Amino acid sequence: MKKVKYYMVLLTAAVFAMSSVSSQRLILPGDFPDPSIIKIGDTYWASATTSNWMPAYPILKSADMVHWTTEGYIFNKLPDWADYYFWAPEITYENGKVYVYYAAHKKGGNLCLGIATADKPEGPYKDLGPMMCEAAGSIDAFPMRDENGKLYLIWKEDGNSVKQPTPIWAMEMKEDRTGLIGEKHELFRNKVAWEENLVEGVSMMKHGGYFYAFYAAAGCCGVGCNYIVGIARSKNLLGPWEKDPANPVLKNNEQWICPGHGTPIEKDGRYYFLHHAYDKKTNAFTGRQGLLSEFRFTPDGWVKFVNVPEPIAKTAPIIDEFTDRSLSVNWQWSVFQKDIKYKVKKGQLQLNAANVSAGAFLGQKIYTGDFTATANLVKKGSKSAAGIAAIGDDKNTLSLLYVKDSVQLVKLKDDTTTVLASMPVKPKQQVSFKMQSSGGRYYTFSFATDGGAFTTINSKPIDGLFLPPWDRAVRAGLVSKGSGKAKFESFQMMSE
Repeated sequence: MKKVKYYMVLLTAAVFAMSSVSSQRLILPGDFPDPSIIKIGDTYWASATTSNWMPAYPILKSADMVHWTTEGYIFNKLPDWADYYFWAPEITYENGKVYVYYAAHKKGGNLCLGIATADKPEGPYKDLGPMMCEAAGSIDAFPMRDENGKLYLIWKEDGNSVKQPTPIWAMEMKEDRTGLIGEKHELFRNKVAWEENLVEGVSMMKHGGYFYAFYAAAGCCGVGCNYIVGIARSKNLLGPWEKDPANPVLKNNEQWICPGHGTPIEKDGRYYFLHHAYDKKTNAFTGRQGLLSEFRFTPDGWVKFVNVPEPIAKTAPIIDEFTDRSLSVNWQWSVFQKDIKYKVKKGQLQLNAANVSAGAFLGQKIYTGDFTATANLVKKGSKSAAGIAAIGDDKNTLSLLYVKDSVQLVKLKDDTTTVLASMPVKPKQQVSFKMQSSGGRYYTFSFATDGGAFTTINSKPIDGLFLPPWDRAVRAGLVSKGSGKAKFESFQMMSE
């Protein structure tokens, strides 16, 4: 896969400057939940949740914490022990080694904490396997040394999944990171009304004699989210911990909602929290995006966020004409499509068809709710259908597909297929597809054959409310369904 930079068209010259004005800026547009950040030498590195998209966990690089390059992924194939829900990678560095702590669903079990390591942040990474697997599930790992230098792992027991409280645990970890030792110690749990049924996503830093825990509470995801951030502190890692009387300290504002789950970091004597939040207008459709929020330590030893939301920069067009030897890192596929086959050759993407409801699909993050995506199909098999799609997951898509002698608008909802519209076309045509989105929710599709004018197939936009899974966002992408192969010569996505 080739590297991709996230270029921005700036709305004003000062939008992304690290100015003296306290600000809250979007630095990772698109679906980047649970972001983690670390500085190694003069370079910043970050990662984020991919859930059920592969490859898992992007490796992001920046010289200034604002402009990022995707270098690759932690896992290009699944670890042997895990099958889905790749959540909350925490990227860390110590003594010349990079360690990524993460959560994933264990085959035949529940959510567990795993760890992967590399000699450099670009990888390659070696998986060390699971370290903690509680019956209710274990997620959101964060390593921390106590006041005496002893290494601990901090995590959340996923009690809310079984209608139980959610304790935050600490347990000593071996220096080689191959396992946990001793007894686990509870630091705190959800006991305050605003935290509702959970606390999670704990990350820590030391400052002025205190350990500070940044944590999230309430509901993380979807259109009904109410996520929010609190602070707790302690003189000793194992406690006693006290929660800030001013909690919650990071809330909704006029631009961003449901903020939470991130990592604090210092830069040039100032303090920032890289976390996710939903765009208030597009919510779950564009996903939980990566924000950098500034905070300060108050005279009484607490944390105060001091943010003025900045204008959102317009993203540059994505143009892929498949001229490289490998697939761009922008593309991802379902973690459940283990046998997906594709090839990039001579300016074409060849995507082998899959005889499943959604077909074989490759998707890209959408960065704004209003966008137009186009794709050119040059060839497909006689027993296949191929085209463009808005993708939620393996059971929920909206696709415009070229079948044998027609173009069909197909809705897949809860794994049930409905053909919403169909228009006849001649066999063996070259077909161009266009998908227009409003707010990431409403979709209009059109097509053209052999370079002709576009014809709209649905006069009334289709409501895609059903598309985004509870923990993910909509992707725009390409589909190859049935048997045989489809060959595409371009894909473009333009924000409006």
